[in-house]
Amino acid sequence: MIDVASDRASAGAERVRSAPLVFGAGATVGVLGGMIGLGGAEFRLPLLIGMFGFAALSAVILNKAMSLVVVITALPARLAAVSFGELGAHWAIAVNLLAGSLLGAWAGASWAVRMRSATLYKVLAILMVGMALALVVTHTTAVGSLGLPGPVRVVAGVVAGFGIGVVAAIMGVAGGELLIPTIVLLFGVDIKPAGSLSLLVSLPTMLVAFARYSRDGSFAVLGASLRFAALMATGSIAGALLGGFLLGVVPGLVLIPALAIILLISAVKVARHD
Repeated sequence: MIDVASDRASAGAERVRSAPLVFGAGATVGVLGGMIGLGGAEFRLPLLIGMFGFAALSAVILNKAMSLVVVITALPARLAAVSFGELGAHWAIAVNLLAGSLLGAWAGASWAVRMRSATLYKVLAILMVGMALALVVTHTTAVGSLGLPGPVRVVAGVVAGFGIGVVAAIMGVAGGELLIPTIVLLFGVDIKPAGSLSLLVSLPTMLVAFARYSRDGSFAVLGASLRFAALMATGSIAGALLGGFLLGVVPGLVLIPALAIILLISAVKVARHD
């Protein structure tokens, strides 16, 4: 019996033979993410499903693989911008969040591989709406520390980490758009080191989700679409660099609502996918 998800994934990969198109799509995602200081994986996921025809779980696995490459590439630059001493002072925050995010990543990936495809499309659409809301809130409002007592903050960190790990695993994203405001809100860390801390948390979290996905038959899509993934990931990295240079060129009051609308439209299309 032919596996429908694998068959559709292969069909999508075969249908798109134009390297410039794949690279260009990745670059567009990178520019969008780079202009707001993120990787842009939430914008790449609907492209994988809508433009390139990958089934939901295959798209998530490919998105996770490309997000992993983008994070590993971005990590040295982030670490160069923030000293090891400054990050070392916040090591307990990373451990606190990882205590929840590693479990969340395994659980999220486990749930994703067990969901029916139709259910996963709807879950992805809901999470994309959530990402749109998070994007608007975190970029249009002043984020400050909640000032929670120590023990409460630790528990909140584990719970928040678990939730972020689940979302990151199911969507195939790094989770920076959720991790950064969480670090600022719960732990009162400045936005710049918070960005570097988010990468230190997201990398092992992504590896755990990746390991869980590797145990499922759908993981074969990565080997079958390796050239596709490499091209799009390279485009995403190049686009993110360009987007970084364009940071601030487009006013936030224009850019953020526009990106949120893109996510909402994409969510509707993904929800209607069958």
